Amino acid sequence: MQNKYKDLINQLQNDFSDLEILSDEPMSKHTTFKIGGPADIYVEPSIVQVVPLIKLLKKQAIPFMVIGNGSNLLVSDDGIEGVVISLAKPAADIQIDGTSITAEAGAMLSSVANQAAASGLTGLEFASGIPGSIGGAVYMNAGAYGGEIKDVLTSVTILTPEFDLVELTPEDLDLSYRHSSLMEKGGIVLSAKLELQLGDSQAIKAQIEDIRQQRINKQPLNFPSAGSTFKRPEGYFAGKLIDDAGLRGYTVGGAQVSNKHCGFVVNTGDATCADVLKLMSDVDDIVFDKFGVHLAPEVRIIGRNMD
Repeated sequence: MQNKYKDLINQLQNDFSDLEILSDEPMSKHTTFKIGGPADIYVEPSIVQVVPLIKLLKKQAIPFMVIGNGSNLLVSDDGIEGVVISLAKPAADIQIDGTSITAEAGAMLSSVANQAAASGLTGLEFASGIPGSIGGAVYMNAGAYGGEIKDVLTSVTILTPEFDLVELTPEDLDLSYRHSSLMEKGGIVLSAKLELQLGDSQAIKAQIEDIRQQRINKQPLNFPSAGSTFKRPEGYFAGKLIDDAGLRGYTVGGAQVSNKHCGFVVNTGDATCADVLKLMSDVDDIVFDKFGVHLAPEVRIIGRNMD
């Protein structure tokens, strides 16, 4: 860590006495890909700490990045400059009121779906196997098994780049396939409100279990990954294009196109970010040469020297 952050650490320790502050923290410990160099500073604040923390960083012109569960991230081998703010366990409260659920940004989708099932609420089963948080799910309009967050989302509380706390509707967010307006306009999801329907708890749990079994059968859950690596090209399926191009099992260093599901790039044990990026580039080139279709990353690529 550069010396310029030592004063910041002292100030954070004074202003946020109960906040654990980690320096030179490997991001490989905080992403499902198990890849990534060190963050200069890594913190997991509570929701109430987020606003004053970000105001302090902005005032001092300290670069920062907000992440969720790290399930859709590929982090540079050179790490991340400044402060990584992870909205994780301390920001994961879930409240159920009738058919409405309010969840803080760090709440895991699986936890929200399971609590909904226990309360006899249906509509979120599709998200039960997505290994991400509510905040990340809203940011990218996460979806699976025919459902998307926009199907059940009623409102989102965000912190704007101007430090305003505002409540937005799904229409305000311009939600579409793996996209929200937050990607262009900025803003940090603090909480989301979902509206579900009454259903039979046992039937809902059975559907969640069926989805769990489908994931076990079809996805390479025995290797670290960031889920689907490429977006679905219009009119095609990325995994099929990759398979038809003869790239099943294609390997660069420790990165590999999964033998189980070609839509996944997996870390076979010692993959670097550079390995994954080279593999993704090769796959895109070969698929384009064979089928005339480019594959855009679904995984979010962040960190030093990634611009």
